[in-house]
Amino acid sequence: MAVKWQNQEGVILLAEDRHEDAEFIKLAFRRAGIKNPVAVVRDGDEVLSYLLGAGQYANSPLPVLLLLDLKMPNRNGFEALQWIREHPTLKGLRVIVMTVSESIYDVNRAYHIGANSFLIKTTDLAEMIEQAKQIKAHWIDTPAPEIVRLHVMKKAS
Repeated sequence: MAVKWQNQEGVILLAEDRHEDAEFIKLAFRRAGIKNPVAVVRDGDEVLSYLLGAGQYANSPLPVLLLLDLKMPNRNGFEALQWIREHPTLKGLRVIVMTVSESIYDVNRAYHIGANSFLIKTTDLAEMIEQAKQIKAHWIDTPAPEIVRLHVMKKAS
């Protein structure tokens, strides 16, 4: 069954292992006028669990946008992005990489795997608010592709 969300109401999934960074990004989003709820996961494994609706995320809605840090414990951002782009029903999810890395290798690798955008995180609140406004203009205020979560039926034994 397909899940449709209005972008301005849909959940934004933030994959960020540092609590302080997650709170900073959420603050910037609020100040930029982004009213979407933000769900935070702490590593790439949690990204996959959330998107699959597994475990504690069984009733979580699919996001309209994923903000993905690259350097996370367990499965890193590159591995999570690769999994998303190979998944038949989730590959259309819009993914913005937000990381402290300024390495051209990381930028090229992220785009090669399928990132929709690559932003370098800042510690300056005014700059982060401006990034959030750009995200709103280019990714939240524009139509999103439909993504679906498949539910596998288990055979009764």
